[in-house]
Amino acid sequence: MDRRQFVAGSAAAATLVAAGPSRAQDAYPSRPITLINPFPPGGAADVVGRPFAALLEPLVKQPVVIETKAGAAGAVGAQFAASANPDGYTLLIHIVSISGFAEVDKLFGRAAKFTRADFIPIARFIADPMVLLVNDKQPYTSLKELVDDLKKNPEKLIFSSSGLYGALHLPTALFMQAAGIKMKHLPTNGGGPALTALIGNNSNVLVSSIAAASGQMKAGKARALACFGDKRAPVLPNVPTLKELGYNIEFYLWVGLFAPKGTPDPIVSRLREESRKVAISDRFKQAMNNIGQDVAYLDQPEFRAFWDADAKRVEDAVRQIGKV
Repeated sequence: MDRRQFVAGSAAAATLVAAGPSRAQDAYPSRPITLINPFPPGGAADVVGRPFAALLEPLVKQPVVIETKAGAAGAVGAQFAASANPDGYTLLIHIVSISGFAEVDKLFGRAAKFTRADFIPIARFIADPMVLLVNDKQPYTSLKELVDDLKKNPEKLIFSSSGLYGALHLPTALFMQAAGIKMKHLPTNGGGPALTALIGNNSNVLVSSIAAASGQMKAGKARALACFGDKRAPVLPNVPTLKELGYNIEFYLWVGLFAPKGTPDPIVSRLREESRKVAISDRFKQAMNNIGQDVAYLDQPEFRAFWDADAKRVEDAVRQIGKV
């Protein structure tokens, strides 16, 4: 090889090396994407995450695999995602409870395993007011009947939740404080198991998302007594809000998509773009309508602002409830 051939070959090789990272970045995704669901099947993250994953696949032309990592009211899956390589191949679908974990650690004097700063918000898909349910074995037809009975018979009833300080425990605890009542607590590892406990009469009361409980309400297995929204839910027009009933409480269960901190901007932009396409699609809207839920999509800037404000409410709730 003469000198000219060597120089030309070296220049070509340098060009390929320089183009390598850009080409690899442009190729995202070039392999399957894993979507971490931090709860067992049947909860809000699951019933939103599965249709989202199914509709995302044809857009990114790669499999989108849901991997369940449940435990500690969603903290286990969140910690796993926070520690993942920030390359866009491990994403997290999570709910309102992601906002309170660091405050819970602070309450108990523990070092936080992760904070909100460990995640990049990508998109919000739903924002569902919570609903207070009893199962069909209970006689209560109004919230007043339930409260009056519990004041006469403290801890007569059991409420189930997705775990201590989770998205189902926090609003229940706030309501019990406001109403001056007590119930026994049956924590489970997710909204799905908490609903199963209610339907099986292992618990009597559950504060749930409308989306997760929609099927059981339609089947008559669960009866809604009050809604935690600022106004009545369109799919539950006959169910009063807590504010109507004299309790100044609002609590919403929202579902959003997150990437680990450090994920490159071009990948975040691609995820935002494809998430928007899914969220505004007729098929996704229909999937949400099937569970009694309207799409409440927010793109990253709006979602980040919403998350900042909502996290303050969740942190306040954790402090108000205190150690349990």
